[in-house]
Amino acid sequence: MKLTKIAVAVLLTTGLAGCSNSSVNNTNEAASTVQSAYPGITLIESVAANAAEISIPYKKYQLENGLTVIVHEDHSDPLVHVDVTYHVGSAREELGKSGFAHFFEHMMFQGSENVADEEHFKIITEAGGTLNGTTNSDRTNYFETVPVNQLEKMLWLEADRMGFLLDAVTQEKFEVQRETVKNERGQRVDNRPYGRLNERVSQALYPDGHPYSWPVIGFMDDLNRVNVNDLKAFFLRWYGPNNATITIGGDVSADEVLPLVSKYFAPIPRGPEVTNAEKVAVTLDADRYISMEDKVHLPLLSMNFPTTYARAADEAPLDILAEIIGGGNNSLLYKNLVKTQLAVQAGVSHPCRELACSLSIYALPNPASGKTLADIEKIVRDSFTEFEQRGVTQDDLDKVKAKIESGAIFGLQSVAGKVSQLAAFETFTGNPNFIQDDLARYNAVTKADVMRVFNQYVKGKAAVIMSVVPEGQRQLIAAEDNFTPISHDFGGPSTTSADDLVARKAVDTFDRSKQPTAGVNPAVEVPKLWQATTANGIAVLGTQSTETPTTSLLIKVPGGQYSEQAEKVGLATVTAALLSESTQNYTTEQMSGALEKLGSTIRISANSTHTNIFVSSLTKNLDATLALLKEKLFNPAFSEEDFNRNKQQSMQNIQHALKDAGYLASNAYSKLLYGDSIAALPNGGTLESIEAISLDDVKGFYNANFKPQGSEVIVVSDLAQQALQTKVTATLDNWQGKAPAPTATFAEPNIAGNVIYLVDKPDAPQSEIRIGKRDMIEDITGEFFKSNLMNFALGGNFNSRINLNLREDKGYTYGARTNFWGDSTSGGFTASAAVRADSTAASIVEFTNELNNYAQNGISDEELHFMRQAINQKDALKYETPNAKLGFLAQILEHDLQPSFVKDRNKIVSTISKSEINALAAKHLNTKEMVYVVVGDAKSLKPELEKLGMKVLDYKL
Repeated sequence: MKLTKIAVAVLLTTGLAGCSNSSVNNTNEAASTVQSAYPGITLIESVAANAAEISIPYKKYQLENGLTVIVHEDHSDPLVHVDVTYHVGSAREELGKSGFAHFFEHMMFQGSENVADEEHFKIITEAGGTLNGTTNSDRTNYFETVPVNQLEKMLWLEADRMGFLLDAVTQEKFEVQRETVKNERGQRVDNRPYGRLNERVSQALYPDGHPYSWPVIGFMDDLNRVNVNDLKAFFLRWYGPNNATITIGGDVSADEVLPLVSKYFAPIPRGPEVTNAEKVAVTLDADRYISMEDKVHLPLLSMNFPTTYARAADEAPLDILAEIIGGGNNSLLYKNLVKTQLAVQAGVSHPCRELACSLSIYALPNPASGKTLADIEKIVRDSFTEFEQRGVTQDDLDKVKAKIESGAIFGLQSVAGKVSQLAAFETFTGNPNFIQDDLARYNAVTKADVMRVFNQYVKGKAAVIMSVVPEGQRQLIAAEDNFTPISHDFGGPSTTSADDLVARKAVDTFDRSKQPTAGVNPAVEVPKLWQATTANGIAVLGTQSTETPTTSLLIKVPGGQYSEQAEKVGLATVTAALLSESTQNYTTEQMSGALEKLGSTIRISANSTHTNIFVSSLTKNLDATLALLKEKLFNPAFSEEDFNRNKQQSMQNIQHALKDAGYLASNAYSKLLYGDSIAALPNGGTLESIEAISLDDVKGFYNANFKPQGSEVIVVSDLAQQALQTKVTATLDNWQGKAPAPTATFAEPNIAGNVIYLVDKPDAPQSEIRIGKRDMIEDITGEFFKSNLMNFALGGNFNSRINLNLREDKGYTYGARTNFWGDSTSGGFTASAAVRADSTAASIVEFTNELNNYAQNGISDEELHFMRQAINQKDALKYETPNAKLGFLAQILEHDLQPSFVKDRNKIVSTISKSEINALAAKHLNTKEMVYVVVGDAKSLKPELEKLGMKVLDYKL
């Protein structure tokens, strides 16, 4: 099980920190000073850094039109993060008009009065930045991280879509994005196992018409019914500056930011007044049982108890209650369901939103147990009784407080994290400095508080109990349905017209159509590195990062899938899972508890070539964390009980994955590219291979392959080299030996061309497409690197030819892409997308035409310039966080590089010629050499695919 709400609570409520109220400057003198320097801008408060606390300084202002502006200075990296949060989500929608907030998130990227179609993504990508937008029930936000010299351009972009959007929203754009949203729903909901679970639960949990009774992405009938004027009316109601907060953080000062904010945002008129929705407690008078059949392997039980609302007094104790009942390896559900192998997974969380929360429980029974969902429900309810008898321990409280502290500190590692925290607190509390109150409410929770909320919200209370069962297996449901949501008939297409809209026009004193020019690119420092080799043959590479008192460490041990035999593929993954279980001196539960009390993480996984161990710790707890790491790595128990449980879980997870179209496509594609090689098989194994693995196999793999020589340690810490190196060496110095070389071979099978391999997924609403071939191994500055530069314009960014064609022009998909991939052993090229089922054949035609056209005609001058600008300006974002630095250092060790390789790459990007790119396209993009794989409903797809003039073969996995 994974921690859900507690982990989320740490990130959302303590991932960032502000200062105590004693640090807040809110004087009239300061406000009047700002007013005179920047007319129309009022200083609301100034919060200074406080060394005695986890803190984040900021200044908060307000414009006359109601726009709230928050500025955070962080001069550690030459970048800036801009977040615009609107206090509107799906909860502001009307019954019968669901999905508008999310739909408008899409429309906000489609150009505005002074920004051309598809230009928003292009401008930010060309600036070397990243961007996105998200929608939930309660807010919509748009954000970008860019080199600091691009700040004015970002403010121009955000202001243009806040104040100058509607005239650019055309019927054509509306229709394309409507199809894109449908594709997103198909990919994330309708074509995903258990995808409709949440929307079904919401219909039963909340009263008819409640803002949370419909899904954020909306119902398709509602999206089909509305017209472009409905969407414009939604914008005019909710997208005013007085319902928005812009938060700007990074290598900037308020004196730099305020004139630009005033210039671009002050002329935008305020919108209608917005008041917070009333928080009405949700209650149920009796248990509501609902069920559905789905294309799933495992049945699933979901139980949801309505509780309180976000940031209410009872939220914190309810979070801790969720942790005790089902939040980790020490929880009651883990002990009663997972440990006993009655369930493959089980867990509890307490997700909270602005208006309501719920205690959410789920469990997936193990088919081998013979338990129905009714049996599982009884065990859950028996666990409630056990909780009453068990009570709450001080240990329970201590673990949560440790997670909150560590989460708060880790949340300070990126400017984006700090900015998003300030924005969220301002949006939902009106106080960006809410962090101290948030920390205090968790620290104040007592044992009695947890028992009180259990009695108030769970014991003897009604819940929504949903059963999701495989098709044709209704005998497994918990109980017969006793609830049916109210059905509405909202009539035919909407009749909202342009005459119903009242537009707001901004009056400017400058030419807003002129895109601001960027300043000089900021100088970016490559992290200063130190390197060492231990006596037992481990290469160590590290760097110091003093922004937070944390340490992140990655150990890469040679020995992964390529060190296995095909008949026992998945052995490295199973071994890694066992290393995460009990040791000779700790049970699994004891180890998990010890790490939780430190606020530390140790994750162990295996890939094709390595077993990877990731460690994250507050530096003050590093010694204790490394002691636990040493125990995990060198004293594994490899118990029969742990092995059997993990083996069963692996097999059930594989059977579950076989219901997923993306998993089927990747497996079929790998088998066609790699034939009999072990690389053709999934890293996690097959049903047959996992069944064949014994505990002795695990012990043998560990003893043979878990050796220091050739291993690598990459570490980023606020500690200096000497202190850190001493700790790392002391942890690993008794480790001895060298693993045998991998035995995998990669002979390329002979695959017939002009063939589509069709994998059947009956009634799939979408099809997964893979097109590609084997190709080069990875290199750093050679043909592989240059081919990815060539690919950038084809399918390597949002504005690429492939994505603009299939997503933005045709509306076939939520996203399409191409890439070259590889490691030191093999590599290849792949084009991929999940597309609407009825556009499968047309999508293959478009893919093929785009690949052939690029191979024959090459890149345009404009695309070449775009690629150079976008890639060479990304450096400011590459090394910001400890994890980003880990990845950079790992690349240096893996390829035995000097840090100067960054300059070498930049020179290649700046100087690669159009003719060289075109030659690479002609060489590597021959579709006659490529494999075509489609996963979808074979019955309906085959006749259409055969019309393409290609042979269509049914392919069985």
